[in-house]
Amino acid sequence: MLLPQSLETPKPPLNPLNQLSFEQNYRNICNLLHSLTHTRSLPKGLQLHAHIIKSGIQTIPLISHHLINFYSKTQLPLFSRQVFFEAPHKSPTTWSSVISSFAQNEFPSLAIQFFRTMLVNNIRPDDHIYPSATKSCAILGRSDIGQSIHCLVLKTGYDRDVFVASSLVDMYGKCGKIKDARNLFDEMPQRNVVSWSGMIYGYAQLGEFEEALTLFKQALYERLDVNDFTFSSVVQVCANSTLLQLGKQIHGLCFKTNYDMSSFVGSSLISLYSKCGVIGGSYRVFDEACVKNLGMWNAMLIACAQHSQTEKVFDLFKQMEGLGIKPNFITFLCVLYACSHAGLVEKGQHYFELMKEYGIEPGDQHYASLVDLFGRAGKLQEALSIIREMPIRPTESVWGAFLTGCRLHGNTELAAFAADRIFELGPVSSGLHVLLSNAYAAAGRYEDAAKARKMLRDRGIKKETGLSWVEEGNKVHTFAAGDRSNAKAKEIYRKLEELGDEMERAGYIADTSFVLREVNGEEKNQTIRYHSERLAVAFGLITFPSDRPIRVMKNLRICGDCHTAIKFMSKCTGRVIIVRDNNRFHHFEDGKCSCGDYW
Repeated sequence: MLLPQSLETPKPPLNPLNQLSFEQNYRNICNLLHSLTHTRSLPKGLQLHAHIIKSGIQTIPLISHHLINFYSKTQLPLFSRQVFFEAPHKSPTTWSSVISSFAQNEFPSLAIQFFRTMLVNNIRPDDHIYPSATKSCAILGRSDIGQSIHCLVLKTGYDRDVFVASSLVDMYGKCGKIKDARNLFDEMPQRNVVSWSGMIYGYAQLGEFEEALTLFKQALYERLDVNDFTFSSVVQVCANSTLLQLGKQIHGLCFKTNYDMSSFVGSSLISLYSKCGVIGGSYRVFDEACVKNLGMWNAMLIACAQHSQTEKVFDLFKQMEGLGIKPNFITFLCVLYACSHAGLVEKGQHYFELMKEYGIEPGDQHYASLVDLFGRAGKLQEALSIIREMPIRPTESVWGAFLTGCRLHGNTELAAFAADRIFELGPVSSGLHVLLSNAYAAAGRYEDAAKARKMLRDRGIKKETGLSWVEEGNKVHTFAAGDRSNAKAKEIYRKLEELGDEMERAGYIADTSFVLREVNGEEKNQTIRYHSERLAVAFGLITFPSDRPIRVMKNLRICGDCHTAIKFMSKCTGRVIIVRDNNRFHHFEDGKCSCGDYW
């Protein structure tokens, strides 16, 4: 008896993949995997991986390659490794995929390890594998391993391959081996954006900014299609050199080529405007960014911190938390810096403890920031307790932060104690010796100060000369204390004399305690009157229109008397004066400074 159609047992739905031939099924899976990799669809990719295992086609090398690449792009390199281990047949493509997965996901040591294992298994590297291996060397800073790979490149005949050679240039540049990078770069018959960008970045990180800019101009002249990494490196050069006008021109070029939308370029642009004293420009770049990565948030945080916009720092941090953006160790350094330079001890302690909730173990830089926080607030014994209780050995930066606190509060006894501990570290930077020398000199202990400076001379180290500079159009005018080399020197000194009289009538009294040399009172007055930042401000006053802020950059900390003097200058002239010292920005307007006299 036939059942009614509605009561018949339903047939299971047909799986379309089962109805296809093996070749069609295989091709569809490859295409689907490729699509899911492109869209970074992890849940669907995991389901497809399960289907591949059930179908028994995971043994096909190309399927393994696609799976490894999928997990690489979804930032699961250890899953890539598992797929690799389960593949019975490992082709050169399979090796290339897994090594690339490690290199692209910050597992450089594993990439080098697998590269070595590949060589032991007599698998010949190709133009895909070499770049991943050299990229890993660059991340690790291991130019020695990179040189060995370079030798292998020469032996296997890949030295003329533009991709392999470019990756070697990039590796040498990032490892600081700029001569090796340049030699290889100059020998290349053909160059691409990676080789050009590698050279520009290499020069930039070594502080050879002029050479980096020259190469960038040459790349544009040769009509090279530069990428976001190239632009990011060049914008950083402008930021570090405080070349605002050139930086604006490059920003315009980024805008024309749509690279201003890149998070990497955006972070560099935020840094550019901030370091040039135009914090409003940093806000505009940040607010206009469609997608903000963690680098952009961190760049904006440090910009606000350096410009004394402390509440904005806390506001940005709350926004990050609200958006589910996980802060990293750099984020907390920015926030701790803001707390330190605003004297917010309790706030700083709160954020230091908060790091543990995010699974971030404080490093030496975080401890240095915490010591700096207490030291600047005059809590020197508490700062010393932090150093003694640190779970890691105190570094130069930690003791340097403590010495700064001792110097600010005139505690030469603790400064001398810190100096003894510093000498136990071995060779240290000239900055720490100068801090100690200045602390002694401020207390009138000139013999001890002389000993500290003699130690610098005996080691062949010279104290950094205090310089201030101002950008005028495409030219930078640099000044040292008492400098008369500028073409407008007579006008500059005349302006300072006129302004000095007006400042004294307004209540300014020179504080000669900041002259750290044993000289008579009149000489001290003359010495402090012509510090480099004052010369630079006077140049701005006689050169720039009255409605234009005067932006002065310094390589050292602004002295206390100059800080007071420039407040009076801003009041007497009605001008906005922005001074960047080696740590932060001071916005002077109507006799007040944005730092609130706490720096």
